Amino acid sequence: MLFAAAVEHGGFAAASRRLGVPKSTISKRVAELEAVLAARLIHRTSRSFVLTELGRDFYEHARAALIETEAAEAVVRRRQAEPSGTVKITASVPTAQMHLAPHLPALSRAYPRLQVQLEVTDRFVDLVLEGFDIAVRSHFASLPDSGLVQRQLLIEPILLVAAPGYLDQRVALSSPADLASHDGLLTGATATQWQLSNASGETLQTTPLPRMVANESTVLVNAAVAGLGVVCLPETICRAALVAGQLVRVLPEWTAGRVTTTIVMPHRRGQLPAVRAAVEFLARCVGKDAA
Repeated sequence: MLFAAAVEHGGFAAASRRLGVPKSTISKRVAELEAVLAARLIHRTSRSFVLTELGRDFYEHARAALIETEAAEAVVRRRQAEPSGTVKITASVPTAQMHLAPHLPALSRAYPRLQVQLEVTDRFVDLVLEGFDIAVRSHFASLPDSGLVQRQLLIEPILLVAAPGYLDQRVALSSPADLASHDGLLTGATATQWQLSNASGETLQTTPLPRMVANESTVLVNAAVAGLGVVCLPETICRAALVAGQLVRVLPEWTAGRVTTTIVMPHRRGQLPAVRAAVEFLARCVGKDAA
C-alpha cells in the first residue's frame, strides 16, 4: 500500500503528506519490500523518483490488489449498515389486507436480514406496553395526540358504488335524495345515515333502505357486486371491482368522507435502522396505492 501510494503521489514526500506517515517510514518499508522481492522497483535519488520496468509491473498488480481490498471492505460495510433484526407491526384487518399484504413480501425481499412480525387485530393496541415498533392505522378522524410519532401515508375518498345490474333495475340516482329509495349496504346497525359532501363544500345526510349490515369490507364489496345495493367504501377497497366493471360509481360528484392511513410509532423505536427502513419502504409503497 505504501509503495502504491508513493507511485500515485509521485514520491515519498508527497505520499507522506497525503497519508500522514513519516517519509522515512515509507522509504524504509519500500526498501524492505525490494529486499524481500530481491528486485529494484524504484530508481530514486534526491531529485528523481522513477519506476523500473519491474516496478511498473509490480505497481499494476499492487493497485489491482488494493482495489479488490477496497471492494471487499465496502461489502462488509454495506452488510453492517444493512437493516437487520425484528420489526413488530400491528394493523387492523382491512388495513392489513389492503395496504400491508401487497407490500410486505417486497419489504422482506428488499431487506433479507429483516424479520417482519405482523399482528392483525381490530382491538386497541398499546404500542409501548406491548412492544410494537409500528402500528398502521386507517382512520376517519384525526388521531389523538398520544406522544407517538405519526407519519401520514395515504388519504383516499370514500366512494358510493353499486353493481351495474342493480342500477339497471332501480330508479335512477341523480341526487343524494334519491338514495332514500335505494337499498344500502351498511357498516353497522347504528350507521344508517350517510354524510355526503362535494367539491363545492356542500354537506348533507341521507338514509338509504337498510338491506345488509356487515363490519367487514370484503363482505360489503361482494354484496355490492352481487347486486344487493349501494355501498360506501374507501377507493382502494373497491378499485379492483371498479376496474373490472363489476361496480360503478354512483353520484360521482359526492363522497362519503375520506379515510387516512397513518404509521404510528414510539419515538425511540423509530430511530432504529430496521424500523426506519420499514417505515420508509411502506411510506413509498402505500403512498402509491392512491395512484
